[in-house]
Amino acid sequence: MSLARWMTRATPAQAGAAVSSLVVESHEWRDLAQDVAAAGGRLLALWGTNRVGQCDTLHAVAVAPPRILAVTIPLAIDRGYPGVEDVFPSASRMQRAVFDLCGLRSTDRDTRPWLRHAAWPADAFPLAADPMPSPPQSPIDDYAYVRVEGDGVHEIPVGPVHAGIIEPGHFRFSVVGEKVLRLEERLGYVHKGIERRFTELPILDGHRLAARVSGDSGVAYAWSYCQALERMTGTVVPPRASWLRALALELERIANHLGDLGALGNDAGFAFGLAQFSRLKEQLLRATEQVLGQRYLLDFVVPGGTCLDLAPASATALDEYLAQLTDEVAVLRGIYEEHTGLRDRFAGAGTVLPELASWLGLVGLAGRASGQTLDLRADAACAPYDELNVRRCTQQDGDVLARVTLRFDELGESVRVVRRILRALPPGKHAIAVTIPPVGAVGVGLIEAWRGPVVVGLEAGPDGSILRCHPQDPSWHNWPALEHAIIGNIVPDFPLINKSFNLSYSGHDL
Repeated sequence: MSLARWMTRATPAQAGAAVSSLVVESHEWRDLAQDVAAAGGRLLALWGTNRVGQCDTLHAVAVAPPRILAVTIPLAIDRGYPGVEDVFPSASRMQRAVFDLCGLRSTDRDTRPWLRHAAWPADAFPLAADPMPSPPQSPIDDYAYVRVEGDGVHEIPVGPVHAGIIEPGHFRFSVVGEKVLRLEERLGYVHKGIERRFTELPILDGHRLAARVSGDSGVAYAWSYCQALERMTGTVVPPRASWLRALALELERIANHLGDLGALGNDAGFAFGLAQFSRLKEQLLRATEQVLGQRYLLDFVVPGGTCLDLAPASATALDEYLAQLTDEVAVLRGIYEEHTGLRDRFAGAGTVLPELASWLGLVGLAGRASGQTLDLRADAACAPYDELNVRRCTQQDGDVLARVTLRFDELGESVRVVRRILRALPPGKHAIAVTIPPVGAVGVGLIEAWRGPVVVGLEAGPDGSILRCHPQDPSWHNWPALEHAIIGNIVPDFPLINKSFNLSYSGHDL
């Protein structure tokens, strides 16, 4: 069965977007996944839902541009479901997380816990148990890392506690000398309980928590949550509101690219780059606070629109600042490109070639640096991106240099988009009221954040409550690629390679 055949069974479930819903039986799930992959598609999210006192439903979101497919898979109680880790490699960790949180087991042979870390009993599941049982008195977490054997092979464990303020993550290097033979990661140490916390909030307030799933992507998460809610209620956001949301999202993208370009220069021994790009990021954050009320726009996107409007004088001031920023970034780009030491460190380090990137399902900035073209702003554009005509930026070499170059390209494109928004912002309201969705209503939001596609799956409970909310960070797809990118490189290059991906640890701490 081709993907087109599946689409004839799907129903347009989400107003104002190319999102269709499809209910399939458990035994059909693998066939559907294989057809999505054959059509050049990606699995973006996977989660379970509690409906009858225990988790008995699996949900998935897949994209095969220009289609977005929200899949519901009813499961028999205490029965498993077919794994798709051989079709979409990043699904393995998602499937393990579904079991840790919900108790739904796939046929994947890798049954190691991904999120639990012995923080709760092995037979307890946070999203299916009420109340949650206490953790074991003496938790033992004998995690079975994959061992590499051979003459001269030894292991270097790093983390989960790191220097400075970096979030927790464990990296297990198998090396000969300084050459890396294998890297195995382990994440999810914080246990924020964020998915359970959603169920304790009114559905009209959940956007504030969504914005704090991974703070450097607050606009993307809040917008994705609000998009899901608005689709559940048939709310059509005013054009001015959608343009203001895009303004905030692109400012968030610019700020992160500025910060990363400075940090990458510093990791390559070029402290001048860190100083200059840190200065530019600080100036941008101050300009953002001046015109939109917050340095980091965690509470800017609200159901029905935005929390405030943009005054004409503020638009003019921001436009003038961005013109200055463009000139300064152009100068710094020339310095980065002409600096022999930087190019020597960047070129050839941490390479993920397009064929491997395609197989692993690499998404977002890291994917586009390895020849993957997916960008939801262009491939499945929601308003106002269907009018903004975002230019897709790609590189083919897949190394640190490609990811640095892509950041410069996307930064410039985002500045262009923001300046167009400022000059063509449509008149009208910046927000409208949103009603409470009916019980059982399901919505999916997808926004192309600076790292890649952010997905929020939302299901309404009684009396304006949240039955289930699942936020999915693009880093779930890209962390496995980092394990491949470091192979054959030396251990001291890992901080540079890791930073060139700059994936979210927090997005795994569900």
